[in-house]
Amino acid sequence: MSQSLSGTAYTAEQIRETVERILSAGTLPPIVQAGHPALRQRAAAYDGQLSFDQLERLITLMREVMHEAPGVGLAAPQLGIPLQLAVVEDQYDVDPEAAALRHRSPLDFLAVLNPRYTPMGHGLASFYEGCLSINGLQAVVSRHNNVLLEFQTPDGAAAQREFSGWQARIVQHETDHLNGVLYLDRAQLRSLSSNAEYAAHWAEPGISKAQEGLGFDAGPAGISIS
Repeated sequence: MSQSLSGTAYTAEQIRETVERILSAGTLPPIVQAGHPALRQRAAAYDGQLSFDQLERLITLMREVMHEAPGVGLAAPQLGIPLQLAVVEDQYDVDPEAAALRHRSPLDFLAVLNPRYTPMGHGLASFYEGCLSINGLQAVVSRHNNVLLEFQTPDGAAAQREFSGWQARIVQHETDHLNGVLYLDRAQLRSLSSNAEYAAHWAEPGISKAQEGLGFDAGPAGISIS
């Protein structure tokens, strides 16, 4: 049984019913937005609640939703499913200067179950990021440069993999979703910008111009501060 941060419990049967309803709808499901309870719950660890066929179909659907959005990651709670499952993929063409500064390189498709990350070293990087569940906004978040991700593959195998740069940012963001954490919980809130204002004033590879103009620090903030 899954226990949410707000105290609501979900049985395996309820999770299966939610997944089957989404799979049988015949259309791409909407991405739920901030304020939906699934985004503030610690999702249930995957322990076989779904058949292998259901799991494969859900992963395929999540990839389609991610591409349609478009985005580089999607967690099951973003579809209203309180389950520890996320998909990531980054194959977008990016400005070379921005890619170099952000250490952003292509990331092949990956589906992860029950992920958890551990920082490797003390290096941090601060950049603007957004979220498909917080439409129209971006903010600066300080994240670990390098992490070790431990997870299960869809076929049940235990795995671990090191990520760095922008790829590390992606897996941290998606893993946070599975623990009821949104990027705004870790953001420098004075950096918060609408997509339109970001494009008009702060769209550059780094954040120095925004720091000066909006008056924020580049270090950890919110729940990132212990």
